[in-house]
Amino acid sequence: MSSHRLGLALLAGLLLGASSAPALAQDAQKCFAASDKVKDGDALDEAEKRAAHDACMRALADSSNIVQKYHLQEADFDVMGNRPPKQ
Repeated sequence: MSSHRLGLALLAGLLLGASSAPALAQDAQKCFAASDKVKDGDALDEAEKRAAHDACMRALADSSNIVQKYHLQEADFDVMGNRPPKQ
């Protein structure tokens, strides 16, 4: 493989890796903290709500534990205020 092709392949790999935001260890904590804040009666401004929702979604995507996924979804419902109706 020529050095030019190798350089392009390396650049493409770096760009691909940089384009997706990795889940951080603190994402689940941010998600649950925002949920607790809402449940305690405090309001979140739009920036806090968006940041908490994004953290919930990253943590949800990163988790493979079905119980943790359930808790993260419930926390996100609290944050976003769009809990599905009970059946």
